[in-house]
Amino acid sequence: MKKKGSGKHNILPEAHPARQRMNSGVSGRNTFRKGMHIIWLSIAFLFAACFAILFLTPIVLTITNSFMSSTEISANYGVIFSTTESGGKVFISEQVNLKFIPDMVSFEQYATVLLKSPDYLLKFWNSVILVVPIVVFQIVVAALAAYGFYRYDGRLRQIIFFSYIILMLMPYQVTLVPNYLVSDWLNILDTRWAIWLPGIFSPFSVYLLTKYMKRIPVGIIEAAKIDGAGEFQIFCQIALPLCKSAVCSVAILVFIDYWNMVEQPIILLSDETLQPLSVYLSKINSGELGLAFAVATIYMIPCLFVFLYGEDYLVEGITYQGGIKG
Repeated sequence: MKKKGSGKHNILPEAHPARQRMNSGVSGRNTFRKGMHIIWLSIAFLFAACFAILFLTPIVLTITNSFMSSTEISANYGVIFSTTESGGKVFISEQVNLKFIPDMVSFEQYATVLLKSPDYLLKFWNSVILVVPIVVFQIVVAALAAYGFYRYDGRLRQIIFFSYIILMLMPYQVTLVPNYLVSDWLNILDTRWAIWLPGIFSPFSVYLLTKYMKRIPVGIIEAAKIDGAGEFQIFCQIALPLCKSAVCSVAILVFIDYWNMVEQPIILLSDETLQPLSVYLSKINSGELGLAFAVATIYMIPCLFVFLYGEDYLVEGITYQGGIKG
């Protein structure tokens, strides 16, 4: 009679030499895999760090140079903007001195921008007046349209949504001439309405919010209807709260996009007193290079604050995969 547990399938004891060699082989493979994983993570981190430094360098350079005096800025970068007596460009034969730390911190440029020259602040508030209504009302229109596309299906709905996609894929330069003609026909050319109306009804937000609302489980809507909720209640109390991160993401993207607009104000606003700071930045001449750094720094502050404040919402709105969070 064979003893219980005997035979070719009997497990080798821990102290057996074959078992020890097997364990050492498995341990060696795991160590190699961990080592390769750490190496690839290090390489990816170095690449990400290099790209981050590459993209952040102009921003840091602009901010630090805005605290330099006019004399120091001219000494460092004046050779780039040198011109001949006839107005032609001078060939740059000298090496440009890129400095991140000023020799002496000076607030001369900011004093000129904020106190001595009201034109810059006027252009800044023009940007605010043009962009904020576009962001607010575009979100309102997009949320209502997206809910309509989410709740109702049919042939007409598919045609309209397909038209939104086509309009979204078109560059703004393609629709700039039709916008100009329509604005002229409506007698709103050279007014802020020529910028507001096309911005408020932009298809980008509608498309993004529609795709996001389609991830809302249908069971939630049906349960609300069983409880007696109407469409407006479902929209305000269910759809919008579940799409909060998407709405914030769209608001951030729309704000940054229209804050940096240049073509629309140049074509649709011939009155320079109505043009935003983004247009005025390109008109600062070489004699005001120091002011350009200060104005550019002030111009970046709203975008940086909006991004830093809504970074979590932006990431969540992009990576959200639907469903109910528990």
